[in-house]
Amino acid sequence: MAANMVLLEKITVGAAGASSVTFSGIPQTGYTDLVIKASSRTDRASTNDYFSMRFNGSTSGYTDKSLYGDGGAAQSETNNGTNNAFMFVSEGGNNTANTFGNHEIYIPNYTSANYKSVSSDGVSENNATGAIQGLNANLWSNTAAITSIVLFSIGTYVQYSTFYLYGVAALGTTPVIVPYATGGDTIMTDGTYWYHTFVSSGTFTPAKALTAHYLVVAGGGGGAHSAGGGGGAGGLRSTVTATGGGGSLESALSLASGTGYTVTVGAGGAGGLDPGVNGSNSVFSTITSTAGGGGAAFSSAGSSGGSGGGGSGSNNGGAGTANQGYAGGTGSGSVNLGGGGGGGAGAVGGNASTSVNGTGGAGVATSISGSSVTYAGGGGGAGNNATGAAGGAGGGGAGNSSGIGTAGTANLGAGGGGSNGSGTPGGAGGSGIVIVRYAV
Repeated sequence: MAANMVLLEKITVGAAGASSVTFSGIPQTGYTDLVIKASSRTDRASTNDYFSMRFNGSTSGYTDKSLYGDGGAAQSETNNGTNNAFMFVSEGGNNTANTFGNHEIYIPNYTSANYKSVSSDGVSENNATGAIQGLNANLWSNTAAITSIVLFSIGTYVQYSTFYLYGVAALGTTPVIVPYATGGDTIMTDGTYWYHTFVSSGTFTPAKALTAHYLVVAGGGGGAHSAGGGGGAGGLRSTVTATGGGGSLESALSLASGTGYTVTVGAGGAGGLDPGVNGSNSVFSTITSTAGGGGAAFSSAGSSGGSGGGGSGSNNGGAGTANQGYAGGTGSGSVNLGGGGGGGAGAVGGNASTSVNGTGGAGVATSISGSSVTYAGGGGGAGNNATGAAGGAGGGGAGNSSGIGTAGTANLGAGGGGSNGSGTPGGAGGSGIVIVRYAV
């Protein structure tokens, strides 16, 4: 049994839940074995759910034997040729509230050209009858090295379910890939960089001096009602690819070993009846991105922010923040009142006219996460003039001239869409995100 266990990746499920979680980019050198530790609960309408796993996307070649008990007689089960590795029970939605099942999975020799054996043990926690403890032995009849692992259940994993992937190096060796910091809801590497992604607030603590690149996106503003303007996107500051407001790229930070750096992930603003609510700032160390401005309700101006909220009637949109985002669009003040689009990190919100509402301003694409993702789109406006307008690229919510505006996408810092009907609020703004990257 190897002795040096190093955390390679951590995944914590956010408020939206997750149908599955994936560990990808698993290192192919430096480690002999893998260990997964999980604390999970699902929304399945049962006391228990079923915790399963697949390697490399394969749906064949799995065999398992299970031994389990619930306080009564012990039972066993054998499954041959199934389409996933069965890890046994997870906590279901009908078990004691706010309790989570616990599991540990051991995968030896994961890069070898042999068939892969897997062992696991787990327990579903319940302060009543029906708690189950189980042991599993699995075999994946495949000679390929394991490069990715997907964990899933029948139900959806709920918020705060947490999964840790560890690499185990042989005794007396030094792992070739080791994270140099702690913190983040997801920690992963592609062999060139480590990525720490925060979708909730926390602390980033380097274990050695680091030069850190970052993306900091604030929460988007909410849309408003009654010829409502779209919410402005959260301010965006980035050191990679592009930053918000058409400004120059931000400068990387030099971080000290052992110092904990505060990370705050801003919430999206609520969709408003009068007007939309501003989002909340996001912070990483000395870097603060300004919250998106709320959209304007019936014949008023949009709120200023990282990107400004759209105006209503003949009023202007709110101003954006320099080097973070753009202004919201102007509303239409004619008989056909209309809402302007919320500003985005990459473009101003569209102006309304007698025939159209203002579209949300486009966001900004950055590859700081290892692939290009567009963040911080503005919300679309709504009004008497035809249909609600589209949100901007980067998750901006669409306006809705006959109902509630669409919410901005969570963890993109997007603005919510406006609405038009009396008593129908605009869409909420999307929460922000912080990503920290440093070299392996």
